[in-house]
Order: sequence, then C-alpha cells, then structure tokens
Amino acid sequence: MKKPSLINRDYKHSLSTVKTRQRPLVPLLLVGTFVLLATVFYFKNTTSNAQTNKTALQIVPINLPSDGQDTSEHTFKTPQKTVIESTASTPQGLSWKQHTIKSGDSLASIFKRFNLSATTLHNIIQSDDSAKLLKNIKPGQTLRFAQNSDNTCVALDYAINNIKTLQVRATATGFQSSINEKPVETSHSLATAVIQNSLFYDAKQAGVSDKTIMELANIFGWDIDFSQGLRPGDSFSLLYESKHINGERIENGHILAAEFNNRGDKYQAVRFIDKDGHAEYFAADGKSMRKTFLRNPIDFARVSSHFNLRRKHPVLNRIRAHKGVDYAASSGTPIKATGDGRIIFRGVKGGYGRVVIVQHGQQYSSLYAHMSKYGRYKNGSYVKQGQTIGYVGKSGLATGPHLHYEFRVNGVHRNPLTTKFPAASPIKKHLLAEFKQQTAPLLGQLAHAKQTQLALNQP
Repeated sequence: MKKPSLINRDYKHSLSTVKTRQRPLVPLLLVGTFVLLATVFYFKNTTSNAQTNKTALQIVPINLPSDGQDTSEHTFKTPQKTVIESTASTPQGLSWKQHTIKSGDSLASIFKRFNLSATTLHNIIQSDDSAKLLKNIKPGQTLRFAQNSDNTCVALDYAINNIKTLQVRATATGFQSSINEKPVETSHSLATAVIQNSLFYDAKQAGVSDKTIMELANIFGWDIDFSQGLRPGDSFSLLYESKHINGERIENGHILAAEFNNRGDKYQAVRFIDKDGHAEYFAADGKSMRKTFLRNPIDFARVSSHFNLRRKHPVLNRIRAHKGVDYAASSGTPIKATGDGRIIFRGVKGGYGRVVIVQHGQQYSSLYAHMSKYGRYKNGSYVKQGQTIGYVGKSGLATGPHLHYEFRVNGVHRNPLTTKFPAASPIKKHLLAEFKQQTAPLLGQLAHAKQTQLALNQP
C-alpha cells in the first residue's frame, strides 16, 4: 500500500539527515521504521476520534423545567449543535413562552402566533394517545412552549387542570407525552347554614362553592323543592372532601354526608361507592335518595304559575286550565329531562311553540314547551335523567321567557310539584353490611362535626 506523501517526505528527510552525519545504515533503518509506525498510529487515532465526536453530537441530553414540577431528562436530535446541559431554571439556548387560551383559539392559530411549525404540531398530536388531549383545549387554560435557538419547539406543557399537566418532550425518535399529576391531599370539611334568603345565597355566605351547592341540590332535589319549598329557618349540614396541593386548597370534592331540615322534616344522605366504583347517595337505612323523576326541570328557577285547572290565560284572557307548572327563567337557560325516556315528539305544537315530549316507560310522559331552541337529542333519541333537551325561550303564546312543564300519568295531567314519584332501587340485601360499614363513619363524622359547631356557636 502506498504511504501518505507526508510520511514519505519525513522518511526521505530522515535518511538524508542520517547520511549527512555518516551514521551506520542499520540504526538509520530502525529509526525510520519507528517514525513511520508512529505517524501511521497518530493519523489513524485522529481520524477515529473525529468520527466519535461527530456521533456524540447527534443525541443531546437536556433538562426542561416545568414550573416547580419534577424536572426529568429527555433526549432529542440536534445535529452539529453544542451539548446543552443545564440545572438552571431556564436552560441555555432555550426559551419558554406561555399563552392563556382565549375563546376562538385553536392549536393551529396558537402555533402560528408563536411561529411554530405546522408539521411540529402534527407530529405532536400524532405521537400518542395522551397528546390527543390537546384537542380539548378550553378558554382559561394555559400552554407553555420551550424553543431552542432555531425556534424549534422541543417541549410543551398543557395545564389540563389544577392537578394534571400534559407534558410533551422531543426525543431522538420523535415526541413523547406523559401526564404529570401533583400530589393531592384530601381532608374532610364541614359546612352548616341556616336559610334566611335562599339556598344559593346563604350557602355562599357559609363558604360553600357553587359546585358543592349544585351537588347538594341534586342530592335532595327529589324530596325538596328548592325554588318554592324553602322557608326561613330551614338548615343544612355538609361533610365534604376538600382537596389541597402544598397546603393550598384547590377545589372541593364530593359531598360525603349531608343533612337538610326543611319545614320540620329531616332528610339525610350518605355517599356509597360499590366495588365497581359507581357512587350513589342513599338514606341512612339504605333507601335511594334518587327518584325516577326530578322535581324540577330547571335549577333554582322561580315558579311563575302553578298547576291550576281554573286559571285565566294571560294571552287569551279567558279561563283555561293550566295543566302544568311555569318556571320563569332567562332565555337560554338549560332544560333537563326529569327522567329517563325516549323523545317521542320534537317540533312546533300550536301555542306551545317549540316542544319536546319524553315518554318514560308505559305510564309516564313529560312535556317541555316555549323553548328558544332544542338540545342535541333528536326525535326518537333516548335521554337520561338530567340531560339537557332544550333551552328556555318564549316561542308560541308566551308573554315572556319561561318553561311550561307538564307531567302525565297514564295520559292524565298531574301536578309535578305534589305528585309522589317512585324511588329508585334501595341497597341490595347482600350489600347492606358493606353499606353500613362504609357509611356509618361518615354519618358519625357529620354528627360529631355538628355538635362541635353547635358548641362553638354557644355564648
């Protein structure tokens, strides 16, 4: 094999030098051979190191911070870039940008606003199932992006809620995502209040959140008419979950046990979770709090006209039986199906305007009139109790926005505010012991908390 010219030149120079000094031939050959081998070894080693360094620059480890969350190491491809490895809050060469999602925003528009590639967005969404949560972004939520010096997106954080954050990171093989959950501490809290104005107002004054008030109304809504049936002096007590992160309350959880005193009658409810994870509220004796029908199709609406077979019609100005109940509410208020059933009519019906009629089994049916628009359920659709079937309006013969609600048993109109509804199934006998074991401590906590609160309120 022909040697490199550099080695040949050095070799000839060595020979001439030795000859000039008249050194013996054998030592001269030994020296030349040594120089030759050393040069070849040096050249080979230099080439090998260059190849090794070139490979090492392809996979770059980098730490990406995420607002106090655990920082983890990720790798991604950055050919011919300096290795970035930083323990500072913002790694060298990267910048974080944050965007609060507004109404009308889309992922495409947000990426365009931050000069991020549409291809990058596609690769992120298609990376795995967790990343598809980005399709559900809502106003008020936040997105954070980390970019390198080339403005390439290498990380994304999506705050799903106060607890969960979707983290997307670039790797050598593409993007990978994971759900980061902050550790949540759950404790039990008590709230008590005496009704002087309304359930909503007095509960808010007692520090109860909107979510918990609605849950309370749903639990006792089959037995208590919260729009018309409350009286000053009625009271309630709640034992509910309170969730904290790092000692700071973030939200209320479910009501665990509750008691409501209404017009001298006491109602108790306790939450029971079966082995399949299904939760439902029962009375202390195991009877279901749920009835086959809701008492009201609208939350906290005022009854503007009662069931009255001798009522004078406000538009026609003549005596005409009012075979239902009118609920005054602003246009667009959601209307709920009061029971499970099938929609047998959805359309315009004379003076009723836009109407939905739901058939509940063989015996019962319910009618909802004067709607401004229908819900998403079509004629023939099966709906469940509590699902929205329409919105309050003033279509047909109506002087203002309200819901006209009728309830029929075997085709005969009944007053929906006074009719006794059949209850749902009670706790099954083989689950009664488990029910008592699970719920007795909750009812005990509620009773103890009530006594403690009463003692604190005494002078």
